[in-house]
Order: sequence, then C-alpha cells, then structure tokens
Amino acid sequence: MSYVITTPESLAAASADVFAIGDTVRAASAAAAQRTTGIAAAAGDEVSAAIARLFGSYGQEYQALSAHTAAANDVFATAFQAGAEAYARMDLGNGTLLQPLLNNPLVVNTMGLVNFPTELLINRPLYGDGAPGLPGTGQAGGDGGLIFGSGGAGGSGAAGQAGGSGGSAGLYGNGGAGGAGGDAVAAGGAGGTGGAGGRGGLTGGLGGFGGHGGAGAPGAPGQPGGIGGNGGAGGASGLPAFGVGGGGGAGGTGGQGGAGIGNGMGAAGGAGGVGGAGGAGSLGGNAGAGGVGGDGGVGGTGGAGLSTGGDGGNGGMGGNGGDAGAGGAGGRVGAYGTGGAGGTGGNGADAAATSGAVGFTGGSGGQGGAGGNSGPGGTGGTGGTGGDGGAGGTGGTNSAGGTGGAGGKGGTGGNAAGGTGGTAGSGGDGGDGGKAGTSTAAGVVGGAGGDGGAAGTAGTGATAGQGGTGGTGGTGGAGGDAANGGGYTGGTGGVGGDGGDATGTGSVGGKAGNGGAGGTGGTAIPDNGNGGTTAPTGGAGGKGGNAGVGGAGATAGGGGAGGAGGTGGRGADGNGGGIGKVGDTGGTGGVGGNGGDATGTDSVGGKAGDGGAGGTGGQGGTYTFGSAPSGGAGGKGGNAGIGGAGATLGGGGVGGAGGTGGRGADGNAGGAGQGGANGGTGGVGGNGGDATGTGSVGGKAGNGGAGGTGGQGGAYVGTGTAPSGGTGGQGGDAGTGGAGDTLGGGGVGGAGGTGGRGADGNGGGTGEVGATGGTGGVGGNGGNATGTGSVGGASGSGGDGGNGGAGGNAPNTTSTGAAGGAGGTGGAAGTAGTGASASPVGGTGGKGGKGGTGGTGSSFTTGTAGGVGGAGGAGGAGGSGSLIETGGTGGMGGTGGTGGNGSFNAPIGIGGNGGNGGIGGKGGDGGTPATGGVATGGTGGTGGTGGNGGSGFNGAEQGGNGNTGGPGNPAVGATGGSGGSAGKGGFGGGLG
Repeated sequence: MSYVITTPESLAAASADVFAIGDTVRAASAAAAQRTTGIAAAAGDEVSAAIARLFGSYGQEYQALSAHTAAANDVFATAFQAGAEAYARMDLGNGTLLQPLLNNPLVVNTMGLVNFPTELLINRPLYGDGAPGLPGTGQAGGDGGLIFGSGGAGGSGAAGQAGGSGGSAGLYGNGGAGGAGGDAVAAGGAGGTGGAGGRGGLTGGLGGFGGHGGAGAPGAPGQPGGIGGNGGAGGASGLPAFGVGGGGGAGGTGGQGGAGIGNGMGAAGGAGGVGGAGGAGSLGGNAGAGGVGGDGGVGGTGGAGLSTGGDGGNGGMGGNGGDAGAGGAGGRVGAYGTGGAGGTGGNGADAAATSGAVGFTGGSGGQGGAGGNSGPGGTGGTGGTGGDGGAGGTGGTNSAGGTGGAGGKGGTGGNAAGGTGGTAGSGGDGGDGGKAGTSTAAGVVGGAGGDGGAAGTAGTGATAGQGGTGGTGGTGGAGGDAANGGGYTGGTGGVGGDGGDATGTGSVGGKAGNGGAGGTGGTAIPDNGNGGTTAPTGGAGGKGGNAGVGGAGATAGGGGAGGAGGTGGRGADGNGGGIGKVGDTGGTGGVGGNGGDATGTDSVGGKAGDGGAGGTGGQGGTYTFGSAPSGGAGGKGGNAGIGGAGATLGGGGVGGAGGTGGRGADGNAGGAGQGGANGGTGGVGGNGGDATGTGSVGGKAGNGGAGGTGGQGGAYVGTGTAPSGGTGGQGGDAGTGGAGDTLGGGGVGGAGGTGGRGADGNGGGTGEVGATGGTGGVGGNGGNATGTGSVGGASGSGGDGGNGGAGGNAPNTTSTGAAGGAGGTGGAAGTAGTGASASPVGGTGGKGGKGGTGGTGSSFTTGTAGGVGGAGGAGGAGGSGSLIETGGTGGMGGTGGTGGNGSFNAPIGIGGNGGNGGIGGKGGDGGTPATGGVATGGTGGTGGTGGNGGSGFNGAEQGGNGNTGGPGNPAVGATGGSGGSAGKGGFGGGLG
C-alpha cells in the first residue's frame, strides 16, 4: 500500500513551479518565433520562395499550438493553485474536528491553569485557537496561543461594512481568515471590503485568507448597480524563510444595473470588487495568490419601447485582479472578472392596427461590459457578450416590419499589467441584431451585428506576455421575415476586436495579440412572396480587428497577426415561382486587420506582425428557378506593423583626481664640539627640508670641537728624566652640511688642542734632560658641505693645530731641560658642497700648532731646542658638480717652539735652538667638475715660522738659532703648494 503525504506549503510551492514551467516554455517559444516564422528564401526564384513560405508556415503553426498549450498550462496551473488553496482551507478547517476534545472540561481546566499566567500578563494564552469574530459585526478574530493555536476568523461585516481581520497565529498554527464584507442593501450601494487574513505561525503556518468582498446592490431604475466590495488582503507568512502567504479574498460581485425607464437604455451593472492582495511570503517563500476580481454586474434590462425600443444597458465592468503579495517569489495574481453580459434590447412597440404604419425599430442590444483590469501579471478577462438587439415591433396591416435593433458592442478585454504578462482576454461577441417586426409588407433590413470587443492590453513583466487575441466580431443579426415581398439584405457582420497591445518591458517582448476575426455577415431572409423576385444579397463580413502593438524588451516581440476578415453573409434562398431572376451577389468579405506595430525598446527590434487575412466572401443565395448569385469577394489583408527601435549604450565614468604629496621635515642644527682631552667631533649638520614649493636652504654644518689641551708633564725628582707632557687633543670634525636647493656652507673645523706643558725637572740626581713636552692636538677637520642643488656651499676652514706643550725645566746645574712638545697638526678643511652651477672653492687648511717652548737648562748646560711647529691642515677639496672646481688652500705651518733658556749662574749655558716651523698644509683636492668644467687643485700651505731661540742666563751666551720653516705640502691632483717660509731665528739668550 502506498501513501501520499503533503502539506499546504509544498502544494503552494508546486503550484508556483507549474506556473514557472509555463513561463519558461512561453519565453522559449517567443525567442524562436522570429527565426522560425520569417524564414528568408535561399534564392530569388519561385521555388525557393515557396519552400521558405512552407517552413515559415510550420513555424507559425507551432506558435499557434504553443499559444494553445500555454493557455492550457495556465488553466491547469490555476486549477492546481485553487486545489492547493482548497487543501489549505480544509487543513485549517480540520481544526474544528478537534474542538470537542478541546472543549472537554478536563482539558479546559488543565489548559486554563497553563494559560492563566500569560492571559493575566498579556491577555493571550499559551495554547489554543483564537475566538472567531461574531457574524454581522465586523469583529476581528482573536489571536492564537503563543506556542500552539491558530488565529480566529474575523466576523462578517454588517450591510455594506467591512469584515473583521483574522487573528494571528503564535509559534505553531495558521492565521485566521478575514471576515466577508457585508452585502450592500440600499439601491446602488457598494459592498463591504473583506477583512484581512491573520499572520501565520513562526514555524511556517499559512497566512490567513482574505475575506471576500460583499456584493453591490442592484441599481434603481435607470441607475447603475452598486460596486462590489474589494477582497481582503491575505495574511503574511510568519516563517522568516520559505513561508507562504495567504491568498487574497475575491472581489464582490457588482450589482445589477437598473432597468431602463420608458424606451431608455438599461443602466450599467456595477463594477466587480478588486480581488484582495496576496499575503506576503517570507525570504525564499511564495506570496499568497491575489484574490479573483469580482464579476461585473449584469446590465439592466432596456425599457419597453414607446416609439423606438430602448437600448439595452451596458454590462458591468469586471473587477480588477488582486495584486500579488509582497516578498518571496511573488504569488500568482488572480484572474480579473468577466465582463457582464449586455442587456437585452427592448421590444419595439406595435403600430396601431388601423393605421397600417410601419413597426418601430427594435432597441439596440446593450454594449457588453468591459473586461476587468488584471493585477500585475494577471490574465486579461473576457469582455462581456453584447446583448441581443430588441425584436422589431410588429408592423401594422400592409406595413413593413420595423428594423431590428443593432447588436450591442462586445466588451473590451482586460489589461494585464506587471509580473509575467498574462494573455489578454478575448473581446466579447457583439450582440445579435434585433429581429425585424412581423409585417405583411416587405421585410425591413435586420439589425447590424454588434462590434466585437477590443482585446485587452498584454501585461508588463520580466517576460512580456503575449498580446491577447482580438475578440471575434459579433454575428450579424438575421434579417426580418419578408411579408410576401422581396427578402432584404442580411445585417453587416460586426467589426473584429482589436488585437491586444504587448507592452511588456524587459527580457523578451511579448507577441502582440492577433486581431479578432470579423463577424459573420447576416443571413439574408428568403423571399417568401409568390412573385419571382431576386434573392437579397448576403451581409458584408465584418472588418478584421487591428493587431496589437508589439511589446518592448531585450528582444522586442513580434507584432501580432491581424485578425481575419469576417465571413460574408450567405445570400438568401430564392423562392419558387416567378420568372426566376438571378440571386444577388454574396456579401463582400471584411477587410483584414492591420498588423501590430512592434514598438519594443532595447536590443533587437521586434518583428512587426503580419496583416490579418481578408475575410471570406459570402456565399451567394440559393434560387429555386433562377441562377444563384455569386459569392462575395474576400476582404483585403491588413498592413504589417512597424519594427521596434534598438538600445543606446551609456558613456564611461570620469576617473578621480590624484592626492597631494606631503612636505618634508626641516634640517636640524649641528652640535657643538666638546672641550677637554681629545676635542669632541662636531655634530652632523641637519639635512635640508625637501623642496615642496620654493627650494629650502640647506642647514650649515656645525663647527668642529676645539682640541683638548695637552696634559702637563709630571715633576721629576732625582736623576731620572721628567715625563713628557700629554699630547694635545684632536680637534673635532666639523659637521656635514645639509642638503637643499641652496647649499649650506661647510662648518669650521675645530681648533687643535693646546699641547700639555712639560713637567718641571726636580733637583738632584744626575741632571737628566727634562721630559719632552706633549705634542699639540691635531686640528679638527673642516665640515663637508654635501648639499645638492643650486649654488654649492663653501667648504669650512680646517681647525688650527694645538700648541705643543712646554718642555720640563732641569732641576740642577747638570740637567738638560726637556724639549718642548711638537705643535698639533692643523685640521683638514671641509669639502665644498655640490652645486648645480656653482664654482665653490675648497676651504683653507688649518694653521699648524705652535711648537712648545724648550725646557730651561741647568748650570753649564745648553737650553733644550724648541718643539717643532705643527703641520698645516690640508686644504678642503673643491665641491662637486660646478663648472669650475678649485681645491682649498693648504694650512699654514705651525710656528716653531721657543728654545729652552740657559741655566742660571752658568758661564757656558747656551739657550736652546728654536723649534722648526711646521710643515705647510696640503692643498685641497680639486672638486669633481660638471660636464665641461675644470677642476683646479688647491694652493699648498705656507711653511711654519721657525721657533725662537732660548734665552741664555748668567752668561753672554748666544741664543739658539731659529730652525728652518717646514716645507709646504702639494695639493692632490693639482699644482703643489708653495713651500712654507723659513722659521724666524730665535732670540739670543740673556746674560747670566
């Protein structure tokens, strides 16, 4: 045994899938239409053209079959959806079967204890269904339990009042259905609106169904019927995802139009109510189906003719289809209502028997009601059928019967808008022409058949719907019976309805609807007279309806085919007797409808529709004795429509602007040199800031620190040699010049430290020579100016060499004073900066340190020679990058030390020789020149000055000779510097 298990939610999802299948097949057929129905001939011969037409006809047949299949699928899907909704309602109704159990006192008492806390706090139970609203009050249904329970149904509304809303479900359960709107009571009054359905449970319960709208009241005589009430909105799904909303309620039926007064037309029936909007689905779920629009009211009956019969009232307008629910996969909208049937025309009044007057013309059939407008994506409704024309009045004696009234115009098909375009409804059939009155005279002409209703406009959607097929023109009314006279011409067939316009936007444009076929011409009335008169001509076939306008879309749809012209009326049969004249010619076939215009926008323009085929000419009448008349000529085919326009592409965007760079930091100042011991190294000059506007100026390099003073020689006691004085500290290096647009100048080299003084010799001992004075410190290097750009900075001057320390003094008559320390070496000058077009000159070398003073001799000894003067500093190198680069000048050699003094009380004490002059500084290196420049070596430093001779004591001894000045050093890579001047001779010693 097999079992089938389903849920309302799964049925609703399957219903949506069936609709989607139909939409997919319809879209595929529309996409293939242009390539399969309009096949171009392979060549210009007749055979190729015939083959192309043959295969093109196969494509057209397929499109026709596809349209029928799609319509059948829509019918099946709608029935499937209705079954799903019925199942859901049945599932909801099954809860009533459990009501006796829930009403059991034991259950009630137990549930009362459970529900008491929440009812006390929030006036809502935990378990149980909500109470329904009272009928006729419009009271809202109660909410279901927070955990289990469905919402109660809303109460129906009072007369003409809205129904109550359904209650909401809790965690498990379905929303309550909305109450029905009350029917109107007062003449022409509108029906009440149906109540909204309640929200479904959070676990997936259905939203409640919207209540049905109340019916409109019939209109008073001569007044239109009341409008049907709108259907209530379906309840939303409570489930956050994949929930199904409740269906909207159906719109109420419009009231019947009031009867015509006197010979007036019957009033129009009331419009059907708008179907309720489907409930909103949750994320991924389906929204409820929109409610079905209410049926239009039936048109009022035309008043009895006082002279000419009154026209029948117009059929009521069909209700608008309900809007699809919001959220999820939108629910299918309901079909709009069917237009009401046109009222029956009034009978013509009988003429007075005594006068024999002609019977009056029967009243025209009422105009068929217009089809309702569908909700988004709905299917257009079918226009109402036009009313039958009133029967002609009975003619007086020997008078002709009155002319039958004209058939009513068929109703206009509904417009489909939004969603997937529905198929526009067919126009209603035109009403039959009124029957001519009975008369003994010749029969009058039968009334003309009503015009076929215009087809609805196809809906707008993702895939535009195919335009509706134009309504078939009404059949022409039968001609009146002749009274022993000749038969008259049958009524002209009604004009075929216009094809529906396919105005859908997006994806594939819908195919415009085919124009309606023209109405069949009326059958001519046979000649019942005894005479052999000519049979009357059959009525002309109605004109074919115009094809609809093609829809807009990515590929515009093809225009619809024009409707086929109506079939000409059949000629009347001739009667026997008489001479047997030839029957009249059959009616001319109606003109074929014009092909639809393809007005689709974007991508490829749609193919314009084919013009409708001309109508078939009417068959000639049959004549007993004479020859039968010829059939009417076929109608002219309609003109093809105009092709749609393609899309225009957009222009590219404009790029954004770039950002602004940041500003560089300012250079820091160089540090100062420290004193003492060895001179500290000068701080490095800060770098110039980056030039972000006008070039910044490079910072000047810091000056080199001064050399430390040499330590004093230690005092010596006894016969030993006094220690030498400490060496003077080295002058600090000058800082490096900053970089900038205008170069900074190099720093000045620190001065060399002063040599330490020699220690004094102590008395006693063997009279050893005093210790040699310390060597003067080396002068600091001149700062390097390394700035780049614009004018190069000048190099700094080298620091002066430190002075040599004084020699130690001899403590007794036999000891020799220590020699003075050598002067420090002058600092090297800095390198000139690099410039764009500068001509920097290297800095001047530092001056050599002064030689130390020789120690004082003891008795009978000669004073010690003065120390050697320090070497001059090297000249700075020329800057790089300028056109002319000249090395710096070498430093001047140091002055020779003063000779030591002769001993006291010594007849032979001789003053020491003066120290030698320092060596001249080295000339600076030539700079690296720019292209085409000239580098010149610096000038050598001047030799140092010779030291002074020591002073003699206690004797007229001659002072020592000054030593020769040191030689000058050459520059590297350039002309050597001049030699230093000879040292100045020492002073003669004083007399002892």
